[in-house]
Amino acid sequence: MHNSSRLFSEAPVLDGTVIRRCWASGDDPLMLAYHDEEWGVPLHGDQDLFAKLVLDGFQAGLSWRVILHKRARFLEAFDGFDPKRMARYDRRKIAQLLKDPGIVRNRQKVKAAIGNARAFLAFQEQGASFGNFLWEFVGGTPKQYRRRTLRDLPARSRESDAMSAALAERGFRFVGPTICYAFMQAVGMVNDHLVTCFRHAEVQRLSRAAR
Repeated sequence: MHNSSRLFSEAPVLDGTVIRRCWASGDDPLMLAYHDEEWGVPLHGDQDLFAKLVLDGFQAGLSWRVILHKRARFLEAFDGFDPKRMARYDRRKIAQLLKDPGIVRNRQKVKAAIGNARAFLAFQEQGASFGNFLWEFVGGTPKQYRRRTLRDLPARSRESDAMSAALAERGFRFVGPTICYAFMQAVGMVNDHLVTCFRHAEVQRLSRAAR
């Protein structure tokens, strides 16, 4: 879940209808679009899930707003999060990344991202689907919740604990239980839009259609 000082936001549209959102507000177009178009939508592609997991690792200790505003540059700097290219990064490339003001310049996180690319490739070499592996922690189907306030949202869950342990065992870093739960929310493994949010029902329909 992404930081917000309000339990919900309201915004009128052209016909006067009020749209209620669970955490995004209209003062940040990027956050608004992310909430309305991406957060909670089921994501299944192996490389797409890898890219999101890496970005969530960079978020550790920061707000998602910071990462979202740097996402475009992250994609450029990390070669579109292509794990094969990332796995070949050497000390010169790391030094280059650490001088880039458009990303989060944290040596541990940069090195972890590279290590995670190598762990991802090692996983694929076993002939397994990374996406299927991750989705199995929720039984392959998005969990639908009916939470009413942001205070009802957990920071972690039994499933995120299990995912974190399994990823760490396979060599991934910056994949703690809270990072994994935020990841699960974002990629639609759980529908944590509040029931008062207009996206709750929409995401629920998308989840059913994807079955």
